[in-house]
Amino acid sequence: MKIFTWILTIIAVGLVIYNATKLDFNALFKGESYSAVLTIIAGLCAIILLQILRLSKKIDTLSKKQ
Repeated sequence: MKIFTWILTIIAVGLVIYNATKLDFNALFKGESYSAVLTIIAGLCAIILLQILRLSKKIDTLSKKQ
């Protein structure tokens, strides 16, 4: 599970970086730039959720050891 979350995090970071190159700062909410903004937000949400999952698994492991 740990490797799976790391792989998904790396993919999400890659998507965020790729879509950051597609941004047009003069018209953020028009055309291709709008979908890039939405994908960046979705990628950041995925990263946050994966970090929460990883932290909860670590807490679960530590509580089982006690």
